[in-house]
Amino acid sequence: MMIQIKIRNEVASDNRKVEEMTRKAFWNLHVPGCSEHYIAHVIRNHEDFIRELDLVIELDGEIIGNIMYTKTKLVDEQGNIKPILTFGPICVAKEYQRQGYGKQLIDYSFQKAVELGYDCVVILGSPMNYVTSGFQSCLKHNVCLEGDIFPAAMLVKELKEGILDGRKWYYYESPAFAIDPAQVEVFDATFEEKLEKNTQPSQEEFYIMSHAKLG
Repeated sequence: MMIQIKIRNEVASDNRKVEEMTRKAFWNLHVPGCSEHYIAHVIRNHEDFIRELDLVIELDGEIIGNIMYTKTKLVDEQGNIKPILTFGPICVAKEYQRQGYGKQLIDYSFQKAVELGYDCVVILGSPMNYVTSGFQSCLKHNVCLEGDIFPAAMLVKELKEGILDGRKWYYYESPAFAIDPAQVEVFDATFEEKLEKNTQPSQEEFYIMSHAKLG
């Protein structure tokens, strides 16, 4: 029997399913518990959220993954602003991870982003998860944070080759990702399934990667 894979826009009736899936995928992965399901919940109402790039991937009619994009920006040393994209949360249900579904979702989203006129994506994430989709080190593209900091976890994907032209760019994250930890706890309490917070080695790996700097 042939597997049916479909990528489409998320609709309102998908929201809780996506949040539940995101919660389980990220729980205890980076920190005890997680906040990604709350980010998915609140980001949909932010002005930077791009509904056309809020996508789910279905396997035989079941949602197994999701990606969400927001508008953000790069600013050069002369103060020129370049609108770009970032994505997150992105997740694949735990039982379907490491099978290529996340890459399919990312690559499809790039096509849609180009159709909308975007030419660059900057994210913060583990390089091993994203280099197969063409992401490169921020250092290669002279993209940094204020203070000339080049995080090892900051990755750049040019959707149009050479668009960043070698000049120094400063990355500014959308305020959509500024969340209140207390509200995360309140939201998490609304889920019927209660998950236990604990520590695991992936949290130390995340800490090391998220604090590592290049250059």
